[in-house]
Amino acid sequence: MPGGEETGDKDRWEGFRSGFVTLLGRPNSGKSTLVNAIVGTKVAIVSDKAQTTRHAVRGVLHRSDTQVVFVDTPGIHKPRTALGERLNTAANHAAAGVDVVCLCIDATRPLGRGDRFIAERLGPESIVVVTKIDAASRARVVAQLAAAGELGFAEYFPTSARTGEGVDVLVDRLCELMPPGPALYPGDMVSDMPEARWVAELVREQLLTLARDELPHSITVAVTEWDGSRIRVVILVERESQKPMVIGKRGSVLKEVGTAVRAQLPEGVFLELHVGVEKNWQRRPEVLDRLGYGLESSSEP
Repeated sequence: MPGGEETGDKDRWEGFRSGFVTLLGRPNSGKSTLVNAIVGTKVAIVSDKAQTTRHAVRGVLHRSDTQVVFVDTPGIHKPRTALGERLNTAANHAAAGVDVVCLCIDATRPLGRGDRFIAERLGPESIVVVTKIDAASRARVVAQLAAAGELGFAEYFPTSARTGEGVDVLVDRLCELMPPGPALYPGDMVSDMPEARWVAELVREQLLTLARDELPHSITVAVTEWDGSRIRVVILVERESQKPMVIGKRGSVLKEVGTAVRAQLPEGVFLELHVGVEKNWQRRPEVLDRLGYGLESSSEP
């Protein structure tokens, strides 16, 4: 991390603030969309499927006098597999040692046991962010804010990542809460996600838009080879019967996925998509290790 304790180093960032903000919440509570809106570019994939976010994702906001690292996390839920347990662990780990924790609550869903479960594990200085207010009536938003107010946290912010309503107010307050310190990332960096993981995530995002039933949970994606402009990506499912759903009739699904992903990559990239089977991978710790679903630190760049 740049900077240091010597007087000369401190003088260079006198008046500058920096820190980490972690967003927690139930699955599909709008965390990823909000991080993208705050940073001003896409750093996390989004879909309407549960467990879209499977890793802690950092998005960096740069201002002239402040740098804030926003940590998007997997939705906290009742786990049914080893993968689910690791996603919860990753989310909880991402909340440790950061400067501010935001609890994201969906305005379109009643405040439930899942929200309260997360809230009970947070300190009273945490901030509640009511998301998706553009998709709820004013009465519904007011009711949600009133219900959230009973959780006993420091501050509450209604926001819409889609329209931008309330986002600037939230970000201004979070910037005020950052401690004095140097920039944690270079000024041109908006995320520290490895390129290979980002490509894999883009592929999985497109598959999520096309998949149905239980298939989204059964899909994982990894880049297995990157040679110049040629990228080989393997899509893994849990059963042989799921392969045709991912491939599509005469390869139609893979073709659609490939076209959409290439449009988001530099011109000239050659993307190879392959489908394989890793039986019950969600329930096998050794496979999860190999696929990179391990504990990830959120407090050190």
